[in-house]
Amino acid sequence: MSQALYRKYRSRNLGEVLGQEQVTGILTRALGSGTVSHAYLLTGPHGVGKTSVARIMAHEINQLPYSEDAEHLDIIEIDAASNNGVEDVRELREKVHIAPTTATYKVYIIDEVHMLSKPAFNALLKTLEEPPSHIVFILATTDADKLPATIISRVQRFNFHSIDTATVVKHLANIAKKERINIDTAALELIAEHGNGSFRDSIGLLDQLKDSVDNSTVIDAKAVELALGISSSSLLDAVIDARRNNSLEETVHAIKTIEQTGAQAAVIAKQLIRKIHASIGNHPDEIELLDALLEVSASSHPFIKLLTVMAPRSSSTIQQAATPIPADRESVKPKAKTMAEATVVAPTVTLEAPEIAALPTQPQKLSGDIPETIDWQAIVAAAKSMSISLYSLLRNSSGNYSAPHLTIHAGNNFNHKKLSDPKQQAVLMEVLQSLSADGVMLNIVPGKKPPEDAEMAAIANLMGGGEEVTVDG
Repeated sequence: MSQALYRKYRSRNLGEVLGQEQVTGILTRALGSGTVSHAYLLTGPHGVGKTSVARIMAHEINQLPYSEDAEHLDIIEIDAASNNGVEDVRELREKVHIAPTTATYKVYIIDEVHMLSKPAFNALLKTLEEPPSHIVFILATTDADKLPATIISRVQRFNFHSIDTATVVKHLANIAKKERINIDTAALELIAEHGNGSFRDSIGLLDQLKDSVDNSTVIDAKAVELALGISSSSLLDAVIDARRNNSLEETVHAIKTIEQTGAQAAVIAKQLIRKIHASIGNHPDEIELLDALLEVSASSHPFIKLLTVMAPRSSSTIQQAATPIPADRESVKPKAKTMAEATVVAPTVTLEAPEIAALPTQPQKLSGDIPETIDWQAIVAAAKSMSISLYSLLRNSSGNYSAPHLTIHAGNNFNHKKLSDPKQQAVLMEVLQSLSADGVMLNIVPGKKPPEDAEMAAIANLMGGGEEVTVDG
């Protein structure tokens, strides 16, 4: 059985550890001067060398040679994920008083130490406070925030960081050369990018790909895309450009094209996050889009979720703004009316008895323009700048416009009662006036918006089915 590449090319001494010079430099100088602490804490993302450095340190502290298969009675590794109980730590506390067999120090490496239970941490703390002189603890974790402050205060902490892409590519190229893997630079860059700054993950991907083609064929970026189920940069750019062009039709087509390649929606979302994040300086308005894309992987219908996230939010508003207003109409545009000047067709009726559902507010006629379309998200956004209370009510409601009627589904009786208040309606009218939509028939109902939304139903049909998903933002 061949050895996995990430194990075969694991560092053997601190000098071979790449990308973590801020850690290895300090440790090398300390160990060189004979300075050994009783406890170290190595923190950082997975796959960046924490466990390798812990094993190297354990051997160098004892001036022992290190190899992948080396085993020593005085170097004990414990996986806290499966040995996280207080009894496990109590057993450790009993054994630490036993002197090393042959080495100078008995070294305990506790991996994923954040997985220990609270009682286990309390038991470990007593040993860290007054350890025997022959004991050294090396704790490693990907989630230092879960460690008690009392533990952190008693160790020397070293922070590892993700490896930059250039360093990963250089290391992968060196391995490929030694292993006689025929792969081009573009493919190596794509592997490094998909490895998310982890040597272990990146080398693992290279190991997976080396047998995907015969030795006479060069592994290129296309081969990497097919093997890893990721999308090409051009397809991702098409999705982003369609959104920035405010074209729902182009967005649907671009995402449908990617779906047909067999790529997973969650993987696409991660790729889009990397691309959008890289250009966020030029497109600061896409900050909230990054947050929304993080939710795709958790959706039961990820491609529908991806589409609702990437679909243009203001296409209808922009189309209206792009339509030139005739000079004569602009000059005679009516002055905004006050609430007192609005004509109320019928009073609001609310039934207080809990067993009787509240009746919808009767339509109100607001004097002014009657637009052909209204962007509900634009109404919510405009409310945010005018009244936080109205914004809170509208963001938990849904709007359905069929000229000239704007129906607001309040969602529940409480929201319905608040939205029916004359003060809120006065602000709501100002919001509509600011959008040149103050001539609509306003109707507020207490229930939730029916799921048979025409636009979402059309989108779901284009995408092959799914459920309606509402994205906040």
